[in-house]
Amino acid sequence: MSNVNVWDYMGKRVHMVGIGGSSMSGLAQMLHTDGFAVSGSDRDEGYALNKLRGLGIPVYAGHDPERAAQADLLIYSAAISPQDPERVAARDQGIPQVERAELLGQLMRGYRQTACVCGTHGKTTASSMLAQILLDAGQDPTIHIGGSLDYIGGGSRVGGKGVFVAEACEFNRSFLHMPPTIAIITNIEEDHLDCYRDLDDIESAFQQFVDLLPADGLCVGLADDPRVMRVMQRSGRRYISFSLTGAADWTADGLRYDEHGCAAFDALYRGERRGHVTLQVAGDFNALHALAALAAAVELGVPFEVGSRSLASFVNPHRRFEYTGTVQGMRLYHDYGHNPAEMQSAVGVAALQGRRVIAVMQPHTYSRVKGLFEGFLTCTRAADITLVTDIYAAREVDPGDIHSRMLIEGMRAHGIDAHLTPTFDDTERWLLQNGRDGDLVLTMGCGNINLLNDQMQRHWDEQHQPLEG
Repeated sequence: MSNVNVWDYMGKRVHMVGIGGSSMSGLAQMLHTDGFAVSGSDRDEGYALNKLRGLGIPVYAGHDPERAAQADLLIYSAAISPQDPERVAARDQGIPQVERAELLGQLMRGYRQTACVCGTHGKTTASSMLAQILLDAGQDPTIHIGGSLDYIGGGSRVGGKGVFVAEACEFNRSFLHMPPTIAIITNIEEDHLDCYRDLDDIESAFQQFVDLLPADGLCVGLADDPRVMRVMQRSGRRYISFSLTGAADWTADGLRYDEHGCAAFDALYRGERRGHVTLQVAGDFNALHALAALAAAVELGVPFEVGSRSLASFVNPHRRFEYTGTVQGMRLYHDYGHNPAEMQSAVGVAALQGRRVIAVMQPHTYSRVKGLFEGFLTCTRAADITLVTDIYAAREVDPGDIHSRMLIEGMRAHGIDAHLTPTFDDTERWLLQNGRDGDLVLTMGCGNINLLNDQMQRHWDEQHQPLEG
């Protein structure tokens, strides 16, 4: 942790490296609103950079050490290497540097309540649900999530000083910079084994996070996950549990799903019926997220009826089982899922649609593929066909001992109809040659695989524009 106080740089030039990331772009908007002179860079062009330009924030694709050297403070995400040219230039000029998570932690201080949603997966959706409920209840929350939610026009919202809702990511132990007063824990499972020794090490980090709560703080956690329960019980703080089926404080009665896999149920609090919940987002995991969000919202003073009514209109953030368009009769969806559990859940929702499912997996980082290798071999079992692209390196260098071909071999050994399509062009070609009218194509990953959906839609639209005259 640095000794830099970000507020000392109010009105000065703050340069952000990796500004196109979901969290960084949201923080850039918050700093801009608060009066900082923000600039930034990212590796690629995209929607986030264009949106920031529309707000008057100068951003650019590619490295420009000279611009970084003109800043008073440099902010970087954990994915940015110390050898990044802009970070090197700032270091050479003696410009202080602050990591993204530390910045977020500083911005969160001074709020009456800070509701931090953590977990191996589900935190973006659960935090989005809570944020929407609080908005619909008129509480004017400040919000920072790791995705783009149309309801707030992006990933961040600057509100009052009452409640700050934040997604709390465990990667690189980032969430330990936060000052939570309420901790919502969706689950504790294996991931980010490039910065954790094993699952016990991950659990230990969650324990450290929960222990940051004040003495009168609150935990809200999944009763079905023994590690979550253990963390909450050890903390000595008050805790509330939730479960769809097991023994918990908040439970679901009469749970049922419509033809699209969207849940409806009566919510019970310690056996007492509080009201009915109907969702338009699919999957049992989203029903769990709804219970978690409701539990936290009620603790924050929201009447249950307001919360359930808000959830009835909730639509997923972008890149969470998002329908992106139709190409050659194939319905294209994208999901941000990048570890086996998340991919299995996304494919499970796709399978409920009653269509032939083609799962397109972009493995993310060599370390994740190696650490969770066996899980990747079976997580798309519910799909009819699986396509696998090259591994997306992100912050890593190819170690030379892991390749997507190895996943294909393992998947086929488990009876999965898997095919290697290394590039987006290869994948598009395979889908256009082998896809059928009515297929559901689900691209998955937290790299840039969502751009494949954009590419296919753009090519299709260009080829089928109506002739003029």
